[in-house]
Amino acid sequence: MIKALLGIYRPKFLVTIAYMLQSSEYDVLKYLKWFWTTQNFNKVSNRGSLKKTSSAKTLLYALYAGSLILIISGLLCIFLWHSNKLYAGWTFGLALIVGYPIIIGNIVVVPLILGRLLLVNPNNNKKILRSEKIFKDYRGEKIAIVGSYGKTSMKELLMTILGENKNVAATPGNKNVAISHANFAFKLTGDEDILIIEYGEGQPRDVELFSRITHPTRAIITGLAPAHLDKYKTLQAAGDDIFSVANFVDPEKIYVNAESEETENFMRPKFNKYSKSGVNGWTVSNIKTSISGTTFKISKGKTSLDLSTSLIGEHHIGGLVLATSLALEFGLSEEQVIAGVARTTPYEHRMQPYELNGAWVIDDTYNGNIEGIRVGCELLHDLSAKRKIYVTPGLVDQGKETKLIHEKLGSYIAGSDADIVVLMKNSVTEYIKNGLLKGGYKKKISIETDPLKFYRNLSHFIASGDVVMMQNDWPDQYK
Repeated sequence: MIKALLGIYRPKFLVTIAYMLQSSEYDVLKYLKWFWTTQNFNKVSNRGSLKKTSSAKTLLYALYAGSLILIISGLLCIFLWHSNKLYAGWTFGLALIVGYPIIIGNIVVVPLILGRLLLVNPNNNKKILRSEKIFKDYRGEKIAIVGSYGKTSMKELLMTILGENKNVAATPGNKNVAISHANFAFKLTGDEDILIIEYGEGQPRDVELFSRITHPTRAIITGLAPAHLDKYKTLQAAGDDIFSVANFVDPEKIYVNAESEETENFMRPKFNKYSKSGVNGWTVSNIKTSISGTTFKISKGKTSLDLSTSLIGEHHIGGLVLATSLALEFGLSEEQVIAGVARTTPYEHRMQPYELNGAWVIDDTYNGNIEGIRVGCELLHDLSAKRKIYVTPGLVDQGKETKLIHEKLGSYIAGSDADIVVLMKNSVTEYIKNGLLKGGYKKKISIETDPLKFYRNLSHFIASGDVVMMQNDWPDQYK
């Protein structure tokens, strides 16, 4: 306990503060919640470290300078008051010296708040308003990708397949909020045939705002699942926001993932449903999936296409069929579509397989929702292996549904046919265990207290012939 308390006086404490602000994306409320619930600042950076960006370096220098000023001020108070025999100054001076880490840990957020209110937000708002005209004047296809999960994967599929014959521009990486859309708009050349814009909903009315600014002509709703419930509070509220894109797009040009059960309550008559069964009159057959990829056939009337991808899992087929259907509608040839599907590969940390010591590891650590857990567990069940291992820390931002969601998560894992389940110790671990037991799981459960050590030494934990499914991550700001 004493060692934990003394940890705030180590130079690394200031690096920890900068790291957590960066990890919280400089969200003041998230940072303060972390700060006031952390008991041991020595054990914080379990999954990452401070990225030395220019902003992070400036923040770190400010923290060091602020700490030094407080300590010097404390010493001056003691000296001046002591020389005038005002011994109460000792109390004030010592308070500054002893309490400087706590003072710094809290006042550092003040310039962030002021900077955001006075400088960042007004500047960003101007950029966003300017970008609205660019999107409105653009006359090509503007496809909005919306949903609780699967957005980036859907975007990548469209980019790869449509890119066989079209000039396609898409929002980069996970840059999916209004200011990111604006920066994307400013980089457009005017020669693009198709724009793909990912919407990263995080709080109520986000999707409505993004739609008003970007003026989409089509929308793909990839699914609905509990996510960001710390802001949305209920799944209904999240669904209302996600499906608000339908107020800005012709309903006949909206495509909804029918494999997401939660979307059913929000469906409208003219919406198009897509799934591994097909879309727009295309039907799917002859599905085969393995660790090396997936093959299937699509048919419509007298036309049939045999398609092959290195993506693993049947849950990818719905998105592939939709992208194929749109590509043919936009004028791509059958040969171009076949070539485009063949070029699709797993996106980084999303069902991305790699070989390690003769075992296969499926890295799905960017997944962050219960639907992704479900399809991951189904995939593990269907794959052949000498030994199957499932690894997860659980899900963050599940709000008041945390217990229910993680018990459901445990029941999904119980049906995965895993020989070993590895859970990372945190606030939801017991809920997952309860779900496993309720689901009838009777094999080995391992609890890891040092996640980083486990991941670094994964090669010592597995053997040739194993298949390891790793899903989700647990950022350091969560307990």
